[in-house]
Amino acid sequence: MRVLFFGSSSFSVPPLQSVHSLVSHVVTKKAKPKGRGYLLEDGDVARLAQRLEIPFFEMDSFKEPTTQDLVDLKPDLLLVVSFGLIIPRWFLEVPSVGAINVHPSLLPKYRGPAPIQWAVRNGESETGITIIRMSERMDAGNILYQERFPIGASEDARGLSEKLSERAAQILPDFLREIETNGLLEGVSQREEDATYTPMITREMGLISWAADAIEVVRQVRALAVWPTAYTFLDSKLLKVFAADLGHRREEAQPGTILEVLPDGLLIATLGGSVLLKDVQLENRRRMSASEFARGHRGLVGKRLT
Repeated sequence: MRVLFFGSSSFSVPPLQSVHSLVSHVVTKKAKPKGRGYLLEDGDVARLAQRLEIPFFEMDSFKEPTTQDLVDLKPDLLLVVSFGLIIPRWFLEVPSVGAINVHPSLLPKYRGPAPIQWAVRNGESETGITIIRMSERMDAGNILYQERFPIGASEDARGLSEKLSERAAQILPDFLREIETNGLLEGVSQREEDATYTPMITREMGLISWAADAIEVVRQVRALAVWPTAYTFLDSKLLKVFAADLGHRREEAQPGTILEVLPDGLLIATLGGSVLLKDVQLENRRRMSASEFARGHRGLVGKRLT
């Protein structure tokens, strides 16, 4: 069975590693210019494909000449894991067996590009892994496999993504061998009335409103831990917040006021309690623990984050 693996993010890496012996070619999004000087860098998937000596293609659109090269490979199965491009209907009809997609949510809930971040942001206690038979509608294909997965009380999007990726990597080898032996099942149709959709994450979503409830701020920090990172401003300088917990104090203070410097971080007033900042980075400085940051910035208590 000739399997084409489509993946572009770090989430795709463990699944590709686990099924590489079954994969004939890898398809990933083209590397993007990064940093001063616009140097091109290969993505995680391209680097792994090179290391495993699997032929790979890079593309930004199915209108590119590369697409015909993929058609000419006469694939049996498309395996899509966090690819980042919409695969058109006509290309889904190219493989002789079909096309499947691994989605990190309990479909039909959290369809779309950011299911992990929104599950954390919304305070869900569980999410999951769903493998679907792909259709032209995004994440709407018939369900072939689904497994529930708990979200820890202090889980952030980075940690949850790593765990779901590793679990997908465990599932996929036997799943592909089953398809090779018995073919691709039709699966179970999704309940459209239960469908929810996740919007794209934008940089602006990272701005913290200290007038929100403390739990909302903590969820925001955890959901955006990978990108764009939650942020606020201290003395007009941008302060990124990578990790936070609920604080122990509730008192009348303007939201955003630094209430206390503690051994494990900075305690900040919110409208409904307080938040403990644990891991931060001030503009033009390196990332550090909030306690280390406080040691280098005297007179923080009483200042306001805006």
